[in-house]
Amino acid sequence: MNEDETALRVRLPSARLSPLRAVLRRMAIALAMLLAMFALVALDLDGYRDNADSEVSLLDALYYVTVSISTTGYGDITPVTTGARIVNIVAVTPLRIAFLVVLVGTTLEVLTRRTRDAILIDRWRSRLQDHTVIVGYGTKGRAAARTLLDNGTVKESIVVVDPDPAVVEEAAADGFAGVLGDGSRSHVLGRARVRTAGQIIIATRRDDTTALVTLTARSLNRKATIVAAVREAENDPLVRQSGADVVITSAETTGRMMGVATQSPAVSALIQDLLTYGRGVDLTERLVRPEEVGGPPIKGEELPVAVVRDGRMFPYTDPRAAELHEGDTLVVIHVAKPE
Repeated sequence: MNEDETALRVRLPSARLSPLRAVLRRMAIALAMLLAMFALVALDLDGYRDNADSEVSLLDALYYVTVSISTTGYGDITPVTTGARIVNIVAVTPLRIAFLVVLVGTTLEVLTRRTRDAILIDRWRSRLQDHTVIVGYGTKGRAAARTLLDNGTVKESIVVVDPDPAVVEEAAADGFAGVLGDGSRSHVLGRARVRTAGQIIIATRRDDTTALVTLTARSLNRKATIVAAVREAENDPLVRQSGADVVITSAETTGRMMGVATQSPAVSALIQDLLTYGRGVDLTERLVRPEEVGGPPIKGEELPVAVVRDGRMFPYTDPRAAELHEGDTLVVIHVAKPE
């Protein structure tokens, strides 16, 4: 794939002016140059001579500036004193060159934009390491991105993959790098640098697509944590067999939340609070500290819930969680301090 095609399929976040604003800005710069040049000439009218009547008025100065800054002049008004000629050498001529650069700037920008974008994309790819790839930027994908940001993940470490150009543009507007294409294809995930990703979130609209994307992602990266969402619980085993570490059944989970809300609104509110980082009660995961090794999980500001050891999770009440080992991970409930 050549550089032009890559630049069209990878969209980096940037603040670009609309065409109208870009033209208006260039016109304002050109006008400022014209006025600056006029001021220089108007300060020394006696240094110029008009071949028609020898005298140079302010109108003649404006005419001289206009034809000089846009062309090489007609020769009917010329600088005759040493001072006027020095001003033309050190100020008027550079302004004329700058004015021409502004006029052709739009054309130059179009010619160089793709090359510049390709360079920026190559530089961006070289820095991607242990990042998060979100395949599918619909409702679930956007919610996942917001949660990552709430948990302290920086926008530069999140890459969005989606087959819809409008969605990729939306992701770029939100500050994320976007890759246009089908996430079930290895070359598309390759543009998102899946091989060096630390986490992969798969939130496509169809369960069969989710399984294909999961299979492709796992074949490219054996170590990354893959989290996938499916609509139907019956597709959970298929996606896990495809390589997902965690599978979330969105339809069933929503139904359970609705059932809990009707029976116990307070429990439902608490669950939502646990899922919202930094506000109220947080459910977090952290490594066991060196001073905790060999002892039981201690209740304090954090309430231990479970211990994760060698990929297996043991509830707090399990005897195997009674003694913490080096490398264990604690799942705790933490109450955020009020501001």
